[in-house]
Amino acid sequence: MASSRKLHADELDIDEALVRRMVAEQFPQWAGLPVEPVEPAGTSNAMYRLGAELVVRIPRIPGVVEEIAKEDVWLRRLAPRLPVPVPVPLAVGGPVDGCPWPWSVLRWIDGDTPTAGRTAEPGLLARDLADFVTAMRGIDPAGAPAAYRSESLADRDTGTRKAIAAVPDLVDAAAVAAAWEHALRAPAPAGPPVWLHSDLQPGNLLVSPDGRLSAVIDFGCAGLGEPAVDLIPAWYVLPAAAREAFRAAAAPDDAAWARARGWALSIALLEVAYYRDSDPRMTAIARHVIAEVLAEHA
Repeated sequence: MASSRKLHADELDIDEALVRRMVAEQFPQWAGLPVEPVEPAGTSNAMYRLGAELVVRIPRIPGVVEEIAKEDVWLRRLAPRLPVPVPVPLAVGGPVDGCPWPWSVLRWIDGDTPTAGRTAEPGLLARDLADFVTAMRGIDPAGAPAAYRSESLADRDTGTRKAIAAVPDLVDAAAVAAAWEHALRAPAPAGPPVWLHSDLQPGNLLVSPDGRLSAVIDFGCAGLGEPAVDLIPAWYVLPAAAREAFRAAAAPDDAAWARARGWALSIALLEVAYYRDSDPRMTAIARHVIAEVLAEHA
């Protein structure tokens, strides 16, 4: 059986045969269901359809193993408070031969991932995204973990500049540096941390045939952080013409919007530097984001 495409040096070797054995050993009630990889592949977790109604989620790399337990605890609490479906785990498996980490089985949610900058109903999707972001940041933060992106923009300065230096053939380094420095000058957030999804990129969103947001998936990065982080779909997902509708509905102040543009730029730059030789799809999305940020900054 062909294993899922390798994106990381320390990645687990996962294929359909392993998934079938994991399910048969730990969840015999689902043994015998057909198994097939989900495409496009996730960057941190391998996803395999299990029959028509289930999906198996397995960490690709050691750095995301703890996300399985976090999702198992917190998605049950978040789901009733969110305006669209999210993938609450049905079961969590333990280590088996070939997979030394926990893994999960979730209910499959139908939908298509949007294409960056090209959506069927950008105005409606902008409002749907703003509703989701608003609902997330309104959830009680008591006891919540820190988000994967809980640092400040200033904390990302060294890594972002290293990424700019690593891809001078793919980006306008001078223009990117100027846009990044502009974001760094934005005032810091004044309020307390709020709940974030923290990775609202096209691959973690599902849309229905009419272009509306139908689900949000992959909460491995979720937790508390500054609200600007969850504004990145303005550049990752929406075309420029719908960006103002998203901004109006999400209601950030000017400083938060400037920081959000910096978050989108920094995340995209690090993705281009990391995935340029391994994942053409991720690289293309990230380069699109950089171009959108530069156009707006200009």
